[in-house]
Amino acid sequence: MIYALGMLLVTRLTSIIGGASLMQVLSPMLNIFFTFSYFLYFILFEGLWNGLTPGKKLIGIRVRMTDGTPITFAASLYRNLFRAADFLPVLYLAGSVLCFLNPRSQRLGDLAAGTMVVHERLLPARFSPPPHAAGKHPFEEQVGDLRGMTMPEYHAIKRLCDRFPQFSTERQNILVRDIWLPFAEKYGIKPIDGVHPVYLMEAVVMRYARQHNLV
Repeated sequence: MIYALGMLLVTRLTSIIGGASLMQVLSPMLNIFFTFSYFLYFILFEGLWNGLTPGKKLIGIRVRMTDGTPITFAASLYRNLFRAADFLPVLYLAGSVLCFLNPRSQRLGDLAAGTMVVHERLLPARFSPPPHAAGKHPFEEQVGDLRGMTMPEYHAIKRLCDRFPQFSTERQNILVRDIWLPFAEKYGIKPIDGVHPVYLMEAVVMRYARQHNLV
């Protein structure tokens, strides 16, 4: 599409300025420019817009790392530079075949970069952490006084709360096991029957933030 618009512009300029020589000079340069622009479009949007392009946002898909975390700029660069190989021999044939041959529907670029395309899920609001300044969390008393809790621990739990809705259920369970449970054991925070651990994480974040004037 970018290429077509560029060529349309050059054709228009040629008709205004006149002469086929202008087209002969500009065409090779424009071929190079618009070819690289095609790759640059995907690299910049996916790398800087958390795995989205306007088209992906429109149809509700996003590129993520295979562990569920947001795509890195380096991964966006790798996956999109491999588009040329995925296109071979014609019409993304190589990429399409690879998508059918692996369980995550990854093309060659995804396999090289460790990424995958996922459908966006609208999760219930129950896992959305409330603003820290929105009053006292109902479970703050259950998390204790957090004596000895460090700022790096605060940032780790806060990031987990903020990004928790973005992860799959499997990934959520792994993060709870690997990050939250060791933290809870260290500070003597007991689980509450029928209460998801993310609520206790929120309580920790809100209590610590208020104690240290971070709100």
